[in-house]
Amino acid sequence: MTYNHAEKGQAGAFRDDLAPTPIASTLPSTGPSTGTTTPSIHSGKGVDEKQIERVAERAILPDQLGTELSRQVRHKYASSYRKIFGVIFTVNLAVFVGLMASYKGMPNSRDVGSAASANLMVSILFRQEEFVNFWYEVFTCVPHSWPLYIRKRLAKVFHYGGCHSGAGTAAVVWYILYTILATKEWIDEPVTDELVNMVTSWILVSMFMIILTSAHPDLRRKFHDYFEAFHRFAGWTALMTFWIHNIFSARVTARQWETSLGDVLIRSPNFWFICISTSCTIASWSRLRRRTVYPEKLSDHATRLHFKYRGMAPFYGLKISDKPLTEWHAFATIPDTDPESGKINGFSVVVSNAGDWTKKQIMKPNERKLWVRGAPLHGLLYTSKLFQRIVVVATGSGIGPCLSLLFAGITPRRVFWSTREPHGTYGTRVVEEVKRADPNAVIWNTHERGYPDIVREVYQLVHESNAEAVFIISNPKVTEKVVYGMTTRGIPAYGAIFDS
Repeated sequence: MTYNHAEKGQAGAFRDDLAPTPIASTLPSTGPSTGTTTPSIHSGKGVDEKQIERVAERAILPDQLGTELSRQVRHKYASSYRKIFGVIFTVNLAVFVGLMASYKGMPNSRDVGSAASANLMVSILFRQEEFVNFWYEVFTCVPHSWPLYIRKRLAKVFHYGGCHSGAGTAAVVWYILYTILATKEWIDEPVTDELVNMVTSWILVSMFMIILTSAHPDLRRKFHDYFEAFHRFAGWTALMTFWIHNIFSARVTARQWETSLGDVLIRSPNFWFICISTSCTIASWSRLRRRTVYPEKLSDHATRLHFKYRGMAPFYGLKISDKPLTEWHAFATIPDTDPESGKINGFSVVVSNAGDWTKKQIMKPNERKLWVRGAPLHGLLYTSKLFQRIVVVATGSGIGPCLSLLFAGITPRRVFWSTREPHGTYGTRVVEEVKRADPNAVIWNTHERGYPDIVREVYQLVHESNAEAVFIISNPKVTEKVVYGMTTRGIPAYGAIFDS
């Protein structure tokens, strides 16, 4: 999915020139208005009734900018995620060329190993919660007085997955090169340390190839549970093997330098890189806890799981599981408040029927325990703080993550929520929370009204509120449609990345 946008001047050009089309109606509205209401009094001879005429101004959806080819390249294929991936790979390629030139085509295995370890460390850091939250804070701390063309680019910080995958892929390539060099060194000097170094290198490469292959977006979507298992257990195996490999590699170097093993380790970048990588893994799993959950069944399609062990500020997500070694599910959290004091006293997550695990949670209405892991993590909607006004779009259970943003009440917003039977599926409480955040929220009941022309409806809200950006939480197809429909018309739009 791509999130490139036209410059602020382009967006402003067509917004200022819009010619709204007035649509007069005296019929009762079947849903929330997306237009304006103009009261007028009609009086006739012998008639003392007052009639209120509703005039809904509909904005004209502008044409998309650029040619079909330029739109496809800019807004679909050249995403920020892929750009970050490309930059990291290009930097690594430049380092590789530099090493080849410095060593006349035969780089030193220690330098190659350091490059591999550095990339692995970066890849793991961008899956460490506090590290990711730090970058979210850095990128969202700018004031609204900064130009929109800067803020809309800073909002793409949630594409940080490109750093994880880019550095991870580069690490695999470097380790393949290192393993080739280690094999050559063993052939030249077949001693025990060189043999162990070579064998552990091949084990590492095998584990990395399993992780890399299973992480391909197509395989990941089709076999997600297997992907998680491969990623986790192959990663742990690689980490343990990496320590063994690092020790024996240092022994080889110690023999060559005629010094102690400890001296080599302290002077080795590999050693410090693996210490950081290991610390990140330990930090996440050391916070594995089994917590009591209080279900609030909303319908046969959705439930709301409440946790009381701690308060949770808006804009955070958490991983939940009932089988911590095999599968984890990430959910955006919604602060729960005390009815009397209004203080945050817990948090909840909305779970809708999207598979076996979610269906099992919906069908269990009783109090029970679930596992949580790691620290709360910022997500896409946190970047909404960068804008003065936004439009929030959700379909179905996508309203769950949006409730946290609506609770925060930081950024003025309009809401468009398309779902089947909102009251019957998600309950009156959820609908009231949406209406409290935006009294004129457009809640589109697809059972009564069919599926909306969502790009046109969202653009209408952008036009009415003069919003600077659009945020959408939906399935991949609708997310791509709305993001593409907005960005190709010069409006910054952001949705979840499904291949990160």
